[in-house]
Amino acid sequence: MTSDARPLETAAHATAGPAADGLPATMRAARFDTAAGTLTVQEVPVPRPGAGEVVVKVAACGICQSDLSQLDGHIAPRLPVVTPGHEASGVVAAVGDGTELWKVGDRVVLGAGKACGTCPACRFGGGTNTCENLQVMAFHYDGAWAEYVRTDATTLIAVPDSVPLEHAAVLADAVSTPYGAIDTAQLRSAESVGIWGLGGLGTHLVQLTRICGASPIVALDPLPAARERALALGADFALDPADEDTPARLKEITAGKGLDAAFDCVGRAPSFTQAERALGHRGRLVLVGISPDPLAVGPEIHFVRNRHTVIGHTGYRMEHLEDLVELTARGRLDISGSVSAILPLEEVHEGIRRLREREGNPIRVLLRP
Repeated sequence: MTSDARPLETAAHATAGPAADGLPATMRAARFDTAAGTLTVQEVPVPRPGAGEVVVKVAACGICQSDLSQLDGHIAPRLPVVTPGHEASGVVAAVGDGTELWKVGDRVVLGAGKACGTCPACRFGGGTNTCENLQVMAFHYDGAWAEYVRTDATTLIAVPDSVPLEHAAVLADAVSTPYGAIDTAQLRSAESVGIWGLGGLGTHLVQLTRICGASPIVALDPLPAARERALALGADFALDPADEDTPARLKEITAGKGLDAAFDCVGRAPSFTQAERALGHRGRLVLVGISPDPLAVGPEIHFVRNRHTVIGHTGYRMEHLEDLVELTARGRLDISGSVSAILPLEEVHEGIRRLREREGNPIRVLLRP
């Protein structure tokens, strides 16, 4: 489908006053019809919170590459019509019964998933962090390219006044997923790191691996502007993966030992192959990017002899998001440069186009409903 050239269909905004719960009757939301392949801004009912749920008035929500993957059909649809958007922050607008931790007016960032409640991990009390069938916002249930979004009360993290809500939105996935990937890699201080792909995920991985003490940090991207940005944010070296000298440079940078950890934020066969071959003995390759490409590890003797590990990584745990709010509030993590643009909801197709075409080398384009 094509989503960046289709005219918007926006109904007139309702004028009815708020109901007894303080919420209006309707709201604007971007709705993706998976069968027709159309994305339109529509007037829809405002969701009401059930027991243990909250409704958040959205302050900002990011446009992520995985959103494009669903729009393009690379991720199989879970719902016939769904509101995209899973990187959101805002203010609590209503709370359901049994919700004691949150009150109307609280500033929050939303975790992008909730426990299914029925898998073995959930039945034994594991919850969101260990759920085997995690329900992902904007895929399994409506997301936050909308004025309001409903979610479980357990998926919220408080945001202090010192952190702009636009920055908090970026934390929810664009920063928390790479932070979780560092955990998956079991990265230790002074280990060498290679990061393939310097979009939102890779750029934040540069910052986060620097905070974690990785050394040296090698950033790889074909775009010169992306490499320059990575150097400014803490990478020790920035290479073009298409340069024929890059494999030799990686060996030189690591004194012939190879990388301790590599992160593939591209998710394509060439980046996977180059990253795996750059690993040293017992090196770990973490797959962060998403694509339909088939992957092959190459000759078994090379893979086994060097004891390489390839690990798939998706998402993050709630404590990761809480850590990032703390680091941002304390000034340890500066993501002020991560907000490339803030657009109104009606310009969602323009935001998609900028990300798809990498216009201006964006880290995150946000929607403000």
